[in-house]
Amino acid sequence: MVSADVVRTVIGVIGNVISLILFLSPVPTFVRIWKKGSVEQYSPAPYLATLANCMVWALYGLPMVHPHSILVVTINGSAIFIELSYIILFIIYASDKKQRLKVLLILLVELVLMALLVLTVLILAHTYERRSLIVGIVCILCNIMMYASPLAVMKLVITTKSVEFMPFCLSLFSFANGLAWFSFALIRFDIFLTIPNGLGLLFGSGQLILYATYYQNTKRLLAERKARQVSLTEVVSDGDEPKKIGSTTQNGSAPHHGT
Repeated sequence: MVSADVVRTVIGVIGNVISLILFLSPVPTFVRIWKKGSVEQYSPAPYLATLANCMVWALYGLPMVHPHSILVVTINGSAIFIELSYIILFIIYASDKKQRLKVLLILLVELVLMALLVLTVLILAHTYERRSLIVGIVCILCNIMMYASPLAVMKLVITTKSVEFMPFCLSLFSFANGLAWFSFALIRFDIFLTIPNGLGLLFGSGQLILYATYYQNTKRLLAERKARQVSLTEVVSDGDEPKKIGSTTQNGSAPHHGT
């Protein structure tokens, strides 16, 4: 019979893979932002929250805080680089200066708070147990913030009745990530993993329910918008046509009197 430890390890590996996919899932969104040269109505909140979450978990996995947690360091270290890339792109393509400054300010605050946490843990806490407890509590708070950050986007979906600006991949893998790590935490009960990932599973489910609810309405709204754009193009073309004809008549048909 397969032991609980083996099952837990397998789920942990699956959780790592899903986490990496989750961190990479916004790539199509940022390809769209790059092509359009605008962040449109996309929110930077999920990426700022995820960055804070990954920085804290990377600290948690360091040998001087929680030994034998190399997989925690590698996955979250990679995620820090990925999330910073997203935030830099958001800053570059944000058309609103106030929004750009707001993102920069939040990023600066996150880095300062992270530096203070590192100094506090390494200077004031002298055992692995204390360091793990302090950073673990902060990890719970950051995990909750990361999973709750799409609430602003969910509000936008309900208001506009459109899922255009709630990326499906991000919602799907948030759900899968919460499910994997929640299951992992229940096999050998771990309060630091159970609480945030239970909430992550709840929020992920809510996003998928919204997507299923408003998907067809989004297709209809996008089709109507496209039809209006086509009609506007035809009206502009029709308005320019008499000018072109008049110009041709004047320049091409007018009699030329020579000496």
